[in-house]
Amino acid sequence: MITSVSNGQVKNIIQLNQKAKARREQGLFVAEGRKMFGEAPRDWISGVFITESLSHETELMAQVAGLPYEIVADNVFRQMSDTQTPQGILTVLRKPSYTIEDILHGENPLVMVLEDLQDPGNAGTIFRTGEGAGVSGVFLTRTCVDITNPKVIRSTMGSVYRMPFLYVEDVVSLKSELTERNIRIFAAHLQGKNFYDKEVYTGGTAFLIGNEGKGLTQEAAETADTLIRIPMCGQVESLNAAMAAGILMYEAARQRRG
Repeated sequence: MITSVSNGQVKNIIQLNQKAKARREQGLFVAEGRKMFGEAPRDWISGVFITESLSHETELMAQVAGLPYEIVADNVFRQMSDTQTPQGILTVLRKPSYTIEDILHGENPLVMVLEDLQDPGNAGTIFRTGEGAGVSGVFLTRTCVDITNPKVIRSTMGSVYRMPFLYVEDVVSLKSELTERNIRIFAAHLQGKNFYDKEVYTGGTAFLIGNEGKGLTQEAAETADTLIRIPMCGQVESLNAAMAAGILMYEAARQRRG
């Protein structure tokens, strides 16, 4: 049993939680909680850490059997955890590697393209909502938040295990790939010609979502085949990025269900 914060594995978990560089160099990330452990692909799991308190739960330990795991003193686990109320189980996972083909395979893919999105909660929510809406995958510009950030991982509620994602240099560099595959690019924009529900998304579709404060860059907006608007009442000019993305994704899902 690990009983000291000075333990090398404990120190490494803290590094993985706090530093994107450590996650990138090791190709690992951390997911906390029973749900995140239960849904994790077993071939992604590098190790599991369980508090001494939970080590007496027969059902949980049966699930851990066959995996590399460590029992950790409760007070040490609290230091390892990224949350204020630790759930007592922490999973270290290998970061998945996806290609453009993983995201754009099949007929009429529906993809999200995120430009410079910074808020972990927004990014995670888009993954979770995207899975629910049947999105094929997510592209992110290199300036976006790190998807393996613990706050993003929590916000995905497990969807990070099932939603392919890929970082790209910028939106402009992605346009040719999308155009070659007959994927139309739509951007929610104040200068949108039509309301979002007046367009057709049953073919290959990509939605552009910009930075929370600044929106899409001019260069990204110009890559869009069509600018669309989400109607607003009152003095509101725009919606939260994840909310706007959800509205667009579910309109596409509605149309595709016929």
